[in-house]
Amino acid sequence: MSCLDGARLGLGGAALGNLFEPVSDAQVRALLDRAWDDGCRSFDTAPHYGHGLSERRMGDALRGHPREAFSFSSKVGRLLTPDRHAPANQHGYVQTLPFVQHWDFSGSGIRRSIEDSLQRLGLSCLDTVFIHDMDEHTQGEQAHAVFKQVLDEALPMLAQLKTEGVLRAVGLGVNDHAIVSQVLAHADLDALLLAGRYTLLDTSALPVLMPQLQQRGVALALGGVFNSGILATRIDAARTLTFNYAPAQQVWIDKALRLQVVCDRHSVPIEAAALQFALHHPATALVLLGARSVPEWDHARQAAKVQIAADFWAELRHEALLPQEAPTP
Repeated sequence: MSCLDGARLGLGGAALGNLFEPVSDAQVRALLDRAWDDGCRSFDTAPHYGHGLSERRMGDALRGHPREAFSFSSKVGRLLTPDRHAPANQHGYVQTLPFVQHWDFSGSGIRRSIEDSLQRLGLSCLDTVFIHDMDEHTQGEQAHAVFKQVLDEALPMLAQLKTEGVLRAVGLGVNDHAIVSQVLAHADLDALLLAGRYTLLDTSALPVLMPQLQQRGVALALGGVFNSGILATRIDAARTLTFNYAPAQQVWIDKALRLQVVCDRHSVPIEAAALQFALHHPATALVLLGARSVPEWDHARQAAKVQIAADFWAELRHEALLPQEAPTP
């Protein structure tokens, strides 16, 4: 079985803000044109991505299409302030726009963030707004205060903006699945963007969060389904392997190499297995691809079309490389 529906593949904009290396405006335009021609109609970005650069580029590339024909999301939680002394390279992004960022989950900060994003995008509304990186790993000692402010200020302001027609859906954009369950214990969400926690390599969101999303009717967009590179192409211990934007720990390398052995035995590209696994869970509405070029997009689209036999998935379960309860094609 393969997953052929291009509409279930969205384009994430982190790389288009010059993540780790520069991308040209022309390269971004060519990529969005190719994705559109392939049927992609869902696009995501954030002020964090290149300090507004990704928003500007994606807005420029999409503005010629009818607004009702595509879905666009961005994020809140960081505000950008103009600064002529701003470093060119910040937070993993290179050649950024001349802004510095700071956290702000207040009601007024949320409203300003969305208004600023709409200016950069050249749009009058957003389909979905995700509260960005409120998890403990990112926020550290401020995590409890951020959690309270999200419940007391950010979510009420987003609900108000929803009634004003500025946005249509409210969600979280996080790498940590536990924080989602904590928020759902106190509030409703329309959507979730979860990166790197439901993948062929890391199924930590499977037992608790995925059923919860189905029960609560939360639309799930999965990001980071290649875990930032380790599953993006054939795994070779001789190359540098990254897992969730950091050098991969040995436990993940060992598991990835075991996955590669099974993939080789069945002549299945590991990136095809990774993408189709993420797409197949019934909670998954969309998988966001972090492509930075037309060849990367085409590579992922081909991975979605690869035919994978049922005995491949059965062997992954037999080898304890996938949980028995994990849905597979």
